[in-house]
Amino acid sequence: MVPVRNEEHDLAPSVRRLAGYLREGFPFSARITIADNGSTDATWAIATQLARELPEVRAIHMELPGRGRALRAIWSQSDAEVLAYMDVDLSTDLNALLPLVAPLLSGHSDLAIGTRLARGSRVIRGPKRELISRGYNMLLRTMMGARFSDAQCGFKAIRRDQARALLPLTQDTGWFFDTELLVLAERAGLRIHEIPVDWVDDLDSRVDIIATALADLRGMARLGAGFARGSIQVPQLRGPVRAGGRGRGLPLQIARFTVIGVASTFAYVVLFLLLRGVMSAQAANVVSLLVTAVANTAANRRLTFGISGRSNAARHQVKGLIAFGIGLALTSGALAALASAHPGRLAEISVLIAANLVATVIRFLLYRHWVFGGPKRTPEAWPDPGAPAQVISTVHGNEMATQGERTN
Repeated sequence: MVPVRNEEHDLAPSVRRLAGYLREGFPFSARITIADNGSTDATWAIATQLARELPEVRAIHMELPGRGRALRAIWSQSDAEVLAYMDVDLSTDLNALLPLVAPLLSGHSDLAIGTRLARGSRVIRGPKRELISRGYNMLLRTMMGARFSDAQCGFKAIRRDQARALLPLTQDTGWFFDTELLVLAERAGLRIHEIPVDWVDDLDSRVDIIATALADLRGMARLGAGFARGSIQVPQLRGPVRAGGRGRGLPLQIARFTVIGVASTFAYVVLFLLLRGVMSAQAANVVSLLVTAVANTAANRRLTFGISGRSNAARHQVKGLIAFGIGLALTSGALAALASAHPGRLAEISVLIAANLVATVIRFLLYRHWVFGGPKRTPEAWPDPGAPAQVISTVHGNEMATQGERTN
């Protein structure tokens, strides 16, 4: 599919180049669908001519404009196993198409995106667009808790089964559609694969940066409000990954848990000292441990064990508080043992830190094997190696798509 709007200059050479690449350098037969959405120039006439000229091309006319609207309409009706799109100006090197769709066909990942912000990417674009792109993605990570690196790169793919589940939840009809789909995917627990791309910016781009930025901010506000009110309910399409299984490796888990533990211990000590002046040592210990335990569980859930979304969050916190109870017992016992000796504040703090370190080791083991552990999930809908696998790729008004099946 190729959702395009007023692309009379780029459409024909781009589609011919894409068709040639798919015939000669791509291991799938392919069909390119051009979706003209609201063009007022000769785009539709060119699209119909290409459909007559090239057997792998078809053209569809849509009255209303909007990249998101076009992608949602065509993808919702597609029977291809993988749906993808790229910029119609071919800003992204076509050699990245196969690495984009391969993890989805294998069942390893659910979505795949090209990123211009990762190490290994080669990007040629002006400083203004570079600054805006990095600022936007930083804002997404800060406000929405996003973990993907590049929401706006016009080079993405998704498995059909996951698209069918997420597309009805999307509302945006324009450029924010990409971001919305990715945020929903993360909330649903889907695995997003990122590949560095070679990217050359289109100097003739007619995208209104200010209007697009404002629309993106409105989209983020809408999503954030919907999540906060509970009006946007995202199904869990993949369960939490079992620690030590398909999840993050043990060394990385330990490293991240250690960093979070150090930060939590520092916060605990500061909070304890602040509270110690207005309450007893035992009361200050309980309050300080409780506050830092909730924050520690939330941070480890997301950063150490890679679990996002609200599903099972309350259960994880309850289990985390049980682990906190063990820490409370250790530190309270240490304080009780010191009480008869009337220790100074320095000795009191030193014993508490030592007890907390022991509790931290126990908490990690509980986190890994009980709090965030669970039965392994078998990847659903793995493709049959002997069955044909279809791929759809999209080129839209600045973007592009193709559909095909694996050669046997």
